[in-house]
Amino acid sequence: MKLRRLSTKDPGFEAKLKALTRYDAAQDPAVQKTVRRIIADVRKRGDAAVRAYTKKFDGVSPRQFELTADLVDASPREEADALRAAHQRIRAFHERQLQKSWDFTDADGTRLGQQVSALERVGLYVPGGKAAYPSSVLMNAVPAKVAGVRELVMTSPNPNPLVLAAAALAGVDRVLGIGGAQAIAALAYGTKSIARVDKIVGPGNAYVAEAKRQVFGEVGIDMVAGPSEILVIADGSAPPE
Repeated sequence: MKLRRLSTKDPGFEAKLKALTRYDAAQDPAVQKTVRRIIADVRKRGDAAVRAYTKKFDGVSPRQFELTADLVDASPREEADALRAAHQRIRAFHERQLQKSWDFTDADGTRLGQQVSALERVGLYVPGGKAAYPSSVLMNAVPAKVAGVRELVMTSPNPNPLVLAAAALAGVDRVLGIGGAQAIAALAYGTKSIARVDKIVGPGNAYVAEAKRQVFGEVGIDMVAGPSEILVIADGSAPPE
């Protein structure tokens, strides 16, 4: 990652800062078109389309999509201990956040209240390659399990061992070795081997983000995530590096 350093003493500082912090919400028409085509194909051909796109984009031809998430004990001790510690901390936080149903009867005998129910099935997208972070698994899967989601389905193209270990530790019910817009489409509409979910969460590339945008309304989503950026503001006493 390249560090850009700006000083308030630089000529044109205000213009440089404005350019650096500008938010561009424009969507790429080419990405939109490609994603729209993939979603339509998955809706039409189901598993066959998912397999075709997985071979095209990820270079693998899976006979079955489901993987086994049982690698937590096979991880190096230091990494396994770190995963367990993170899991415990995340769970402890979200257990305090948990909402509960309540009701009462008012003066005229009317029963009022709020019923809090967990979703039946949620899809969790986890990126593959260099952007594969087990932390993303824990931060999405653990709150879902605390909330009482009945089935949590994770999709990830070529997931690495730590991602699978985190999935096992967090209690993910199914792990599917697929990714991209085709995975989002399969979760949103269902195929013969992949059940439709109620909500899709998790980060991804531009195609995944656009797919989530296009299926929103058919299923719930967490948000349309953009690039992650960090801005450090420091005075003259703090070395930016």
